[in-house]
Amino acid sequence: MTQEAKFSIGQIVHHKLFNYRGVVIDIDPTFMLSDEWYQAMAKSRPPKNKPWYHVLVDNAVHQTYVAEQNLEPDDSGEQVHHPELGLYFDQFINGQYHLKQKSN
Repeated sequence: MTQEAKFSIGQIVHHKLFNYRGVVIDIDPTFMLSDEWYQAMAKSRPPKNKPWYHVLVDNAVHQTYVAEQNLEPDDSGEQVHHPELGLYFDQFINGQYHLKQKSN
């Protein structure tokens, strides 16, 4: 059984364990990577049956895959700095990024 995601695409979040900020660019309703990745990377063994988030990390060039239990809202109102932001978002309004409108 899966649950509804707490966070949304464009929302700025804070990683509780590793103390970094980032912006959500995608959400998986449950863990979608390999068991090998989970064993190697998910040291706190978060639940696989709850939402997982793809996050662009602030002041970095990489993105992470994070279990919902390890995230909390970041209410600082400050923007995230990441070279791939423009691929996903075109506006930052009231502390939230807004997805680019797709053109046909």
